[in-house]
Amino acid sequence: MARMTRRGLAGLGLAAPFLARRAWAQGSYPDRPVRMIVPYSAGGVADTIARIIQPKVAEHLGQSFIIENRTGASGSIGAMAVAQSPADGHTFLFEGATFATLPLVSRSLPIDYTNAFIPVVQVTTQPYMLGVRAGFPARDLAGFVAEAKRRPGEITYGTPGVAHIGHFMGELLQLMAGIKLEHIPYRGGADVARELAGGRLDAGIISFSSLKPAVERGTTLLASTAAERQASLRQIPVIAETYPGYDLVSWTGCFAPAGTPEAAQNRFVAAIHHALKDPAIQARLEATGADPVISSPAAYQAVIAKDREVARRIVAATGLSIS
Repeated sequence: MARMTRRGLAGLGLAAPFLARRAWAQGSYPDRPVRMIVPYSAGGVADTIARIIQPKVAEHLGQSFIIENRTGASGSIGAMAVAQSPADGHTFLFEGATFATLPLVSRSLPIDYTNAFIPVVQVTTQPYMLGVRAGFPARDLAGFVAEAKRRPGEITYGTPGVAHIGHFMGELLQLMAGIKLEHIPYRGGADVARELAGGRLDAGIISFSSLKPAVERGTTLLASTAAERQASLRQIPVIAETYPGYDLVSWTGCFAPAGTPEAAQNRFVAAIHHALKDPAIQARLEATGADPVISSPAAYQAVIAKDREVARRIVAATGLSIS
């Protein structure tokens, strides 16, 4: 009986699974450029962080590492593009804490966030900042709250989208301070900063890196959403100093389509950690108000679960929902 060779198996179309497994075992991943989709506008915190780590991630992967912005619908347009991509480790989603909050309030998401993605690796954590436009009649949090109570529902504040983590931060502040603000959603933090700098928006709750251009044009930073003052931003009070217990921060991290091979995930995690351990990258991240995080996938999943629980409590108290 003739012995069946690998060439013969390939001719019968039976060798592909075997050869694919062998390729993974030999560490051939990635065998082409890796794409990471940022579902927010260029210049925002997620985009800025992604581009800071981009060169070192590419270096470790040995392939081009492409950042692509796909904005809209509070991040769900970019998320859907990733969920519909092949689960082969060549496409990732770069998201923030909105990943945990959006599914709790939207009844019309095109994808099931819980089952469509695998949380792969956390990259940073960062508080957001409450800032007000030049000429706003308050220069500290107490004055802001007093003005909001004097004019309930008239003061506008912008965030990178409906049900974005910044929106939840604003809802929590309103609950704890007993005020009513008008929420204005945008496609990203850079858009909020632009409107603040132009005086077309009273306030914004976005990242420090997004707010910096507006600060240069007169925007005042009133308070941080973190529980404690950051070492790099000691001059900025935290909301919790006025309203004890306020603690809601954002983060960034990577997600893969469900079914992505574990070997690809592990290689990608190693590439992210390679970037985050670089002192120059650490310094650049900290300059944006973000702290690099090197942790396990399990710790990342715990962060997501915690934020979902906080968001559930806010939804229960406010009835927040979107169609």
